[in-house]
Amino acid sequence: MKKSIFFGILVLTILSCKTASVSKTTVANDTEKLPYFKASGTEPFWNISISEDQIVYKTPDDSIILPYVKPIFAMDSNVKLYRVKTESAEFTIQISQQECQNEMSGEVSPYKVSVDYRKNKTSAFENFKGCGQYITDYRLHDIWVLEELNGKKISSEDFGKKFPMIEIYASTNKFSGFSGCNQMNGALFSEKEKLRFINIVTTEMMCDNSYKETEYITTLQNITSYSIGENRLILSNPSGKKIIFKKID
Repeated sequence: MKKSIFFGILVLTILSCKTASVSKTTVANDTEKLPYFKASGTEPFWNISISEDQIVYKTPDDSIILPYVKPIFAMDSNVKLYRVKTESAEFTIQISQQECQNEMSGEVSPYKVSVDYRKNKTSAFENFKGCGQYITDYRLHDIWVLEELNGKKISSEDFGKKFPMIEIYASTNKFSGFSGCNQMNGALFSEKEKLRFINIVTTEMMCDNSYKETEYITTLQNITSYSIGENRLILSNPSGKKIIFKKID
């Protein structure tokens, strides 16, 4: 009897472990497919979401899943063009960084979106217009403390006893923090794989001139891209890695 009970517990334990493993894998796969851009329009109602592996177009009566394609970039403005063609549909999606107001709700978005679409080769193109926005990477939403600045590990000689830190609010594209002597806050400009810290405002405390606060803020203002891994937020620009933060709990 005791052997039967032990065997039953062992089987349940193994099954539980397998279920947990499958659940974690499912979550990871779902995370990879999260859209980084969403747009919608009215009259007729439609919406589009763009992720790393697909483009999804929906109306109240239809849903079309398209393979992801890399956008074509305009040379002189922040305009992207996605051209997708399958056996059953053809799309041209243009995303322009211009303020856009939803005609029904009045909500203002930072991007105008134009969609040219036809369902098959014999039909004519239809054009829909709407508004959209990029979805800021949720992994940025955390508190980060400065670890390296311009290729050098920081020390108390650079900032005193308290190192700079930054708290990023991904849902509102804002941030706040401590810059080494002063408190600061500002806004984020975020697109796919792009990140800029803008509208930075600091308090005006008297600071030790030997501290690297000015260098830190200037470098932060020149950031254009980021990566996240091993509890580190790495901020870069075309000349290379500039700032490395460590995640704190």
